[in-house]
Amino acid sequence: MLNENLPDFDSLWDYSQPDLTEIKFRAILLQIPEDDLALLELLTQIARAQGLQHKFDKAHQTLDQVRRRLGGVASRPQIRYLLERGRLYNSSGDPGQARSCFEQALDLSIQLNEDFHAVDALHMLAIVASPDEALTLNRQAIKRAEASADSRARSWLGSLYNNLGWAYHGTGDFASALKAFEKAESYRRAKGSAPEIRVAVWCVARTLRSLKRFEEALSKQMELKIEFESVGERDGFVFEEIAECLWALRRTDAARAYFARAYEVLSEDVSLAEREPERLGRLKKLGRVV
Repeated sequence: MLNENLPDFDSLWDYSQPDLTEIKFRAILLQIPEDDLALLELLTQIARAQGLQHKFDKAHQTLDQVRRRLGGVASRPQIRYLLERGRLYNSSGDPGQARSCFEQALDLSIQLNEDFHAVDALHMLAIVASPDEALTLNRQAIKRAEASADSRARSWLGSLYNNLGWAYHGTGDFASALKAFEKAESYRRAKGSAPEIRVAVWCVARTLRSLKRFEEALSKQMELKIEFESVGERDGFVFEEIAECLWALRRTDAARAYFARAYEVLSEDVSLAEREPERLGRLKKLGRVV
């Protein structure tokens, strides 16, 4: 934060509830003087919260407010402006514009020794890159994070190991993907929350399925199912993977039941329905959902 008397608004992020996060941020906004650069940083995060709610026009308008007040001096608000503008472009289907923003954010972050944001920029560049290029960018991000004296930059490592796993998975190198995901799981078990550990275990199990190690994959997913049930939750992606493993093992009837359960949960995900209608259609068909 630029103003030590203000709340650390970055610590208030709840990415699963961007609407509530935006409300919190707007309350803090009223406490910040107009000439304080912290106001510009907070506006970039309000724009991010709006983007996660698919309010892309409003988010761009919020960032326009930041742009008009940035001036020509390199600063952390400028880095964060570029990162959030890039995320908005990417989320709304313009990866070319997004890449330009992320590249500018990376250059500024290196210039200002802002390791945390440099790693963020590299990780976003990897997201918009081709699979082969994503491998290189993820490795660069991991190298920078591991070498950084900034604990916030090092806190990226769990996500970066995960991203590296998916980059390998995208090239078909499932053995290397498994090693990366196992490293992510070890990191999360040492420093992560219960939901982060569950995601890491899911990724390991998903890659075991890609390696045709179906019984091992199924065992891990069943353990996750039981864990979710123990806290009164259900996860459609776990149901989907259980179904896929059972299907591969030719346990057809059991698989169909889980395909149906996966469809029941995942069909409520508006974002997934927009991005992957064929995936939901397959779940519905194989689950024989009327």
